[in-house]
Amino acid sequence: MSTGPKRRLKDILDCGEFAVTVEYNPPKGTNASAILDNAKSLIGRVSGVNVTDNTAAIMRASSLSICRLLYEMGHDPVMQMTCRDRNRLAIQSDLLGAHLLGIRNILCLTGDYPTVGDHKDAKPVYDLDSVQIMQLVQGFNQGRDLAGNKLDGAADFMIGAAVTPEMDPPGPMLAKFEAKVNAGAKFFQTQAIYHADQFNSFMHKVRPFKVKVLAGILLLRSAKMAEFLNANIPGIAVPPEMIAELRAAGPTREQEVGIEIAVRTIKAVRPHCDGVHVMALKAIDRLPEILTKAQLG
Repeated sequence: MSTGPKRRLKDILDCGEFAVTVEYNPPKGTNASAILDNAKSLIGRVSGVNVTDNTAAIMRASSLSICRLLYEMGHDPVMQMTCRDRNRLAIQSDLLGAHLLGIRNILCLTGDYPTVGDHKDAKPVYDLDSVQIMQLVQGFNQGRDLAGNKLDGAADFMIGAAVTPEMDPPGPMLAKFEAKVNAGAKFFQTQAIYHADQFNSFMHKVRPFKVKVLAGILLLRSAKMAEFLNANIPGIAVPPEMIAELRAAGPTREQEVGIEIAVRTIKAVRPHCDGVHVMALKAIDRLPEILTKAQLG
């Protein structure tokens, strides 16, 4: 069993290499075999592996547990941490626990409200927001907790953040981007993008900040999925021509066309960003194919 990754995501970003990260949802149960089998096929092909934290407010196994299993396999995990479910005591405790288990990358997120998920009566916490979690992690790295108490051993986390490049209007998004940089964010993984020109314009605006940006690439499995994203996810706008392309492919080829769209998008944004973050949701078995077709290792 491996004792951890041969190379860290931080080292890859720091030396200017093009980074590739992918994303997994932990199982809704105790069977993690599908994730682990898929992850084995990506050892040496990706720079980091994100593990979500009850994404869409749907209860799943903890991000920390899957992060540790991926770490033992030889991956460098990116543990997502949302504000929704924990107060500041629990957030700090989980982060210190993650550090003790070898996790060094933390993506700080707000988290979807419980009413969108599968436990609609769950009480939201939101004791801190995503920027405050980043500030908390900065304090850990400097050897103190959120109350200013000294830690017995400082942390060495790389702080990650999310951004939605296609948000309209862009002003508030850019202001939040700067606030996250000031709070210690070193890398950003974006919401799914489908307009390469708009993303490249966004990159031009944020290049003065000394941070790394990984473009979010979400595999469209069908026209129906694209329409759902447009109707329900703020900041995502799948162009009508892409939806028409998916629909014209028919039920048997829609996912193949979705892969073609993902590969085209990766190639269009690659010259302008520091990496890509590939999300395949319920089609993680297609991740190796996407990476190969996009010539990402």
